[in-house]
Amino acid sequence: MTRLTTTIGRLTLKNPVICGAGEQTMTADAIRAALASGAGAVVAKSTNESTAAKEQLDKTDYVLLDAQWNRLPWNFQPPAEASLFGRSGLVQRDFEEWLQELALLDREARLQDAYVIPSLILSDLEQCAAFAQRIEQAGLRVLELNIGAPHGEEAAKGAIVLERGAARIEAIVRRLREATTLPLWIKLTGQSEDVVGLAQAARRGGADSVVMMGRFMGFIPDLDSGLPLLGTSAAIGGAWALPLTARWVMQTRKAMGDDYPLIATNGARSGLDVARFLLAGACATEMTSAVFTGGYGVLSDAIEELETYVAKRESTVSELLGSAADKVQTYQQQPSREGWWEQFAPKCQGSLA
Repeated sequence: MTRLTTTIGRLTLKNPVICGAGEQTMTADAIRAALASGAGAVVAKSTNESTAAKEQLDKTDYVLLDAQWNRLPWNFQPPAEASLFGRSGLVQRDFEEWLQELALLDREARLQDAYVIPSLILSDLEQCAAFAQRIEQAGLRVLELNIGAPHGEEAAKGAIVLERGAARIEAIVRRLREATTLPLWIKLTGQSEDVVGLAQAARRGGADSVVMMGRFMGFIPDLDSGLPLLGTSAAIGGAWALPLTARWVMQTRKAMGDDYPLIATNGARSGLDVARFLLAGACATEMTSAVFTGGYGVLSDAIEELETYVAKRESTVSELLGSAADKVQTYQQQPSREGWWEQFAPKCQGSLA
């Protein structure tokens, strides 16, 4: 056991840094590169049976943006505040071919004390359940089901399903739970007024963990052309999302208890961000956009930075888990700060001079 060992239900990871699903996990070489970084797990780019979802990959486009929404060069050295704006589709592989490749890669991962995790995106529920059965039969050890893909409402009808209804989520997860005994992670949308309720529904259906949360959909007019950037709405993610994700993680932990494992995604750019999610209650963090835009070294750097942080605290991941979330107070519990206006008013008034 090391300082960084973490548990997600019945699963033990050597560290809480996970390479999330995306273009950076679309090929065997890419997955091997992510594993070589030392990540505890790598989630392969998602698939389903939809031809339209696969065809959508041909219309993929991305842009990296600074804090003023200006384009940045794609040089794998993005500033920490950079946001990724883009659209994508699903992997264009025959399912059985994809599955056998992932089974081989997971056998390789086992030798590195890591996991390769297949990701399904919901289209047809019965077909999804059949795929889940095949994944278990092929010897893979974990399954992630993404029902929070931000592109769901922009894609062709039925290609990618984005679920926001608690009753529907519970039914979906229950059907998948019937289909497989594998540890089942459910990735949820952040485009909901009640992410906690969605997590509770997934748990009732039998999910071993929930991944919180998918990126947001956005729209950015381009000032130079006067046209929509990329020509469409698209998914947006960046460091700015970390406080939003961390709040939902914290609130879910408070609502569901400290014995239910939560996985964070959307906002982490470094090992210290993984630590922030850890303190908020996430036993692991999926890093996706940061790896896609910064390379696989982002993962190894994050692990090293997290190790340094945990050692400095003379603690372990399991001891630090949720320690900030468990101390959250209400506004009413805060001490009165008489005279606070004198601290800020001169600066405000000075800016108006």
